[in-house]
Amino acid sequence: MANPRTRTGGALWVSSLGALGVVYGDIGTSPLYAVRECFAGHHAASLSDASVVAVVSLLLWSLIAVVIGKYLIGLLQADNHGEGGVLALLALVQAKVTSRSARGGRAVVLVGLFGAALLYGDGMITPAISVLSAVEGIDAVRPGLGPYIIPITISILIALFWVQERGTHRVGAVFGPLMLVYFVVIAAAAIPWILRRPEILGAFDPRVGLAYLWHGGARAFLVLGSVVLCVTGGEALYADMGHFGRRPIRAAWFAIVFPALALNYLGQGARLLTLGRSGVQDAFYGLFPAWALGPMVALATVATIIASQALISGAFSLSRQAVQLGYSPRLTVIHTSEHLEGEIYVPEVNRLLMVACVALVVGFKSSSNLAAAYGIAVTGTMTITSLLFFPWLRERYGAAVAAVVIGFFLVIDLSFLSANLVKVRDGGWFPLLVGLVVFTVLST
Repeated sequence: MANPRTRTGGALWVSSLGALGVVYGDIGTSPLYAVRECFAGHHAASLSDASVVAVVSLLLWSLIAVVIGKYLIGLLQADNHGEGGVLALLALVQAKVTSRSARGGRAVVLVGLFGAALLYGDGMITPAISVLSAVEGIDAVRPGLGPYIIPITISILIALFWVQERGTHRVGAVFGPLMLVYFVVIAAAAIPWILRRPEILGAFDPRVGLAYLWHGGARAFLVLGSVVLCVTGGEALYADMGHFGRRPIRAAWFAIVFPALALNYLGQGARLLTLGRSGVQDAFYGLFPAWALGPMVALATVATIIASQALISGAFSLSRQAVQLGYSPRLTVIHTSEHLEGEIYVPEVNRLLMVACVALVVGFKSSSNLAAAYGIAVTGTMTITSLLFFPWLRERYGAAVAAVVIGFFLVIDLSFLSANLVKVRDGGWFPLLVGLVVFTVLST
């Protein structure tokens, strides 16, 4: 079967468009709620001009350091026969660690399995919070439609999981062009606000965000628990590498995704500089004129359906890897493409995710409540991925280089994880519980 990594020439843009639809939906729809949660969440930042610019700076540099530095430049090199994700990385480094210490090898396996287990918890929350955050926009268009938000969200989620058996390549072919439109629209809507308040461009200076964390005390540090929402699709990006390969994933990011996200976060920040507290709750939808709200809610809803695809595809890939490596009971793995080995559908996992997503929407009722539960699973997996990446880097570049690189990544990962630990009582217990259950299965 053809390996997606071998695609070159004119086929690259086709693969990149597919990657845009499958891989980047999660990161791409984070602007729907990330800025709002930074200034209206459980541990909100103040709305002074300085703090607004600083928080936007943290958002931008989190994308640069985590998505570009850690995943696109670093981890995408560490593929196991074209497959990515925490289990693929575990398979690469297990033998290296075991050759040095049998006890260390066992510890690495347990740590890697727990990281994979946490990603399932993330895969349950992502579709729920993404679709719910978009559908909530109908309340801004017509306030009387508020009671229909949850039923509409549940219907959309059930339909999304129902179409999974058709295959990632078919889904990506449809989703890619739609996500391209979405990214162009959210970037264009932000530009007038940036022109109105150009001082927001100061967020490109990383010292602004760092100074805010250094001088802002505990309140500033806890804001990182919401800032991390802008990079929650990173692990899915790595796990989905087997579906498209590294070149299309990198091309889509640098050509489309990052410029659009940067402009949108800058635009939301500029709007907050203009309106203050009154602009927080509709931080995303407020970028658009009244006549465009209806179409934008529809487009954002489609985009969040697409966002869910990255985690669903990643969960399928992880499940197959777990079976192949002997960590999971046998599952039904259906290949949905005649040409690409990485494109699969796992019915048991699909049904489990669907039931969990519907239950989360019913139980938490709003995207803000779900945001309180979000972050722990993904930051835990991010931290574990960095730890597993160390042996691979040491083998390639030496212990000194590996220590410096992984030390840098761990400072970021542990900061995000620590800021999210306060969310355990607010709902963060759910992904931890799911992770513990899945870990028990994988390690038994």
